[in-house]
Amino acid sequence: MFLRNPSYTNPEPCQHLAEYKLKHGFNGYKAIQKLLVISPIGKTSVKKPTTKVPRCSFCNGCEGRFYLCLICSSFSCLDHTLFHSQSETGHAVFVDIERAELYCGVCRDQLYDPDFDQVVMSKHSLGVGSGATRSESIGQRLIKRRKLVSGVGFDLQKSKCGVSTKDLRAKSCYPMGLRGLNNLGSTCFMNSVLQVLLHAPHFRDYFLSGGHRLEACHHRRTTDQMCLLCDVNAIFSAVYSGDRSPYSPAQFLFSWWQHSANLASYEQQDAHEFFISILDAIHEKDGKLWNSCKGNGDCQCIAHRVFYGLLRSDVTCMTCGFTSTTYDPCVDISLNLDTNVSSVEKGKKLSKRNEDGSMSTLSGCLDLFTRPEKLGSDQKLYCQNCQERQDSLKQMSIKKLPLVLSLHVKRFEHSFVKNCSRKIDRYLHFPFSLDMTPYLSSSILRARYGNRIYTFGGDESDMFSEFEIFAVVTHSGTLESGHYVSFMRLRNQWYKCDDAWITEVDDATVRASQCYMIFYVQKTMHNKANEDPSHVPNSPRRELFLPIAGCC
Repeated sequence: MFLRNPSYTNPEPCQHLAEYKLKHGFNGYKAIQKLLVISPIGKTSVKKPTTKVPRCSFCNGCEGRFYLCLICSSFSCLDHTLFHSQSETGHAVFVDIERAELYCGVCRDQLYDPDFDQVVMSKHSLGVGSGATRSESIGQRLIKRRKLVSGVGFDLQKSKCGVSTKDLRAKSCYPMGLRGLNNLGSTCFMNSVLQVLLHAPHFRDYFLSGGHRLEACHHRRTTDQMCLLCDVNAIFSAVYSGDRSPYSPAQFLFSWWQHSANLASYEQQDAHEFFISILDAIHEKDGKLWNSCKGNGDCQCIAHRVFYGLLRSDVTCMTCGFTSTTYDPCVDISLNLDTNVSSVEKGKKLSKRNEDGSMSTLSGCLDLFTRPEKLGSDQKLYCQNCQERQDSLKQMSIKKLPLVLSLHVKRFEHSFVKNCSRKIDRYLHFPFSLDMTPYLSSSILRARYGNRIYTFGGDESDMFSEFEIFAVVTHSGTLESGHYVSFMRLRNQWYKCDDAWITEVDDATVRASQCYMIFYVQKTMHNKANEDPSHVPNSPRRELFLPIAGCC
């Protein structure tokens, strides 16, 4: 699915930033520091005192992202930032005013510079912005967060300001394993999915019980390439170590870049695409060991044991009724948004509707997924019975359900006619308890053939078709500028995981979110999933967590 690049290493430093610092030093950084503004929640941005609404110096637009040139201090939108860096020699380095992060207009990528980071963090340590006590504690926490990412020391004890060491993100009463993940530069897509994997039943238990044998892995490794499974194991060890301070999965990020070189950049990526790629990488590594030991046809890797399902596709000739059946493995199910209320939801009071008055429900999306669809004239089936291409109907169903069910809501679409992409901002109503029986192949076939004597091909999925929700990944914002957040349900309490920040939320907050990926676990396993993971025994062969320099 994704190409592996064994020679891939950490990204090279930006030469344009190096040239800027060599010529101008830290003058631009010091000037930017005076324009930094700190919000009550600790978010840093750039704002000119005389400017209420930032506008592009070239087109006078006020929508989208804006960047400040470190040479001429001009504001510009993204398009004119790229134009400005090409038309003006040496004007390559900018500051994203919304995030207070460096951006190279020539490389068209975000930059990380420890010197600039220290300038931003020193603003926090001075408590400039909002009130003294809260701003100081937030500054202390953010300095610690940046320090974990970069490995750059910033001794607060030597600072003239006495900053509180209390970390409000590290609430001791939170369940074990609930730990914030630092944003390493537009990596909210990665953090939101990692939180799901860290608490997914069976997947979590596999790593906490020493399922990935580190000694055997190190012994078999013949190249210098990083082992993705070892880095996943390190994240589990760190998150479940009892330390509540936010963790920086930098080593894992570099390892993932090696396995998915086409996605290796500091740009925002799609959370669903990351989810697929990480399971594919785990399957590639873990599957070789387990499948060579088992010797049967079923893959025994942990990714497939937890997320593997089987879809059935029936294509029926509309002339003679001949049906061609194929089976496709899957680790998730992608659903189109439906505007009709399903039969399952009829009679229920669904309060939240979309702007056009319509309503989308998860049951309606699943109905749409399993509804018979007439194929177009260019997709005619070659009927073996008629011996020619005929009009046909296609119907999808679920042959085998996984232990953990992942449902992906298609919120991004591309129009080939208009040659543009857009995000679908429709609200979707999803239940916390989900019965998948109506969408199983056995149920679809019974509905199709009625009471005829027929082998419907039912299996154990029929007995384990009830699921409970345990995680939701949401996307807010636009297609060009968005943010991913995950909600975790642990011990029947919802928690919002927004990168390094962990907060308790109620059911209504989760239901009102713009869900992008929804994760359910089989109901029979739901009680075990709510148990304290500290009960999971550690393998005597399991390597203890060792801090990685510059990461934790």
